[in-house]
Amino acid sequence: MIQTRKRLQKGSLSKRGKRWVGQWWETGHRRKRTLGQVSEMTKSQAQAELAGILAPVNAGRTAESIKPTFGEFVEHTYLPFYRGKWKRSTAMTNEQSIEIYLTSVYAARALDSFSRDELQEFLKQKAAASLSYSIVAHLRWGLRQIFRMAVEERHLDRNPAELLFVPREAKRPEHPVMTKEEVKKLLEVLNIRERLIAKLAILAGMRTGEIFALKWRSLDAKSAHITQRVYHGDIDSPKTHQSVRKAALSDGLREAIEEWRKLSPCTAPEDWVFPSETMKTPIVPYNLWRHQIGSRLKAAGLSWVTFQVMRRTHSSLLRELDVAPEIRAQQMGHSVDVNENVYTKTSLESRRQAVNMLEAALGR
Repeated sequence: MIQTRKRLQKGSLSKRGKRWVGQWWETGHRRKRTLGQVSEMTKSQAQAELAGILAPVNAGRTAESIKPTFGEFVEHTYLPFYRGKWKRSTAMTNEQSIEIYLTSVYAARALDSFSRDELQEFLKQKAAASLSYSIVAHLRWGLRQIFRMAVEERHLDRNPAELLFVPREAKRPEHPVMTKEEVKKLLEVLNIRERLIAKLAILAGMRTGEIFALKWRSLDAKSAHITQRVYHGDIDSPKTHQSVRKAALSDGLREAIEEWRKLSPCTAPEDWVFPSETMKTPIVPYNLWRHQIGSRLKAAGLSWVTFQVMRRTHSSLLRELDVAPEIRAQQMGHSVDVNENVYTKTSLESRRQAVNMLEAALGR
């Protein structure tokens, strides 16, 4: 009787961009995994890594019986999948948070070694260490999403992070807004360019990144066309679907825009409204704040004011003027709820009336 030898597969190794990618067959399905960066791993090392993955498969066991570590799962499965969904700005924030707070601690831990109580205690310790509420909440969200995917990939039977909550030790920050008098004081102490930037936040409700990403072609007689934003120097699409909009401009704000246009060094349609010294890129918000805005606000007793405070003030003052929630939401590029955003629309003219009301209330 002739004995047949069991055929051992070697898999295939290929270079995809800057990564080594291994592929093999398992339980009738084609599998693949990123093995490492080309800059950090030789071909021989990548082949050895692939051989290690195939060892249990060739031994008659499925790869599912070999549980990855937390770090391996995050790097090779979770992040590659969600990078296809996240915007660049979201990816930067999420990956930085995961690296600083999660993989730096748990990279070598087996994925199936975590318990709900341990993860809840981890969040409690972070809250006690004075991390902000938003960071702790984001860590909770990240852990739940990572372990949900691990369950979906059949590495786990249950999600240890599913019921996690933000500990009450995590203090919610205060969200101050300016009064009408404080708005007037702020506008009085700023120069023409900086005053216009503040008005776009306070009167038009625009986000910081939307303001600094404006080009002259973005502005017409009634509105600012929001089609892009700048984030950490990158020009990107607006934050959400609702963020792509026409932000209504009040009459006085239009006058302020024309005042700046007369002084601006470049005013062609494709030029930046607020250019850097090179004229090729927008000015960096942090630099402008440090050199031109922050010190003036501090001298005026408004050191606590930020761009976020200005935008929050826009919404709060409009609410005091009884402007409809759907008008406020669409002006700012926000969601109110499904009914107001899917079924209720407001005209540009009604939003112009709203921002003109705000301007009149401020006496500008």
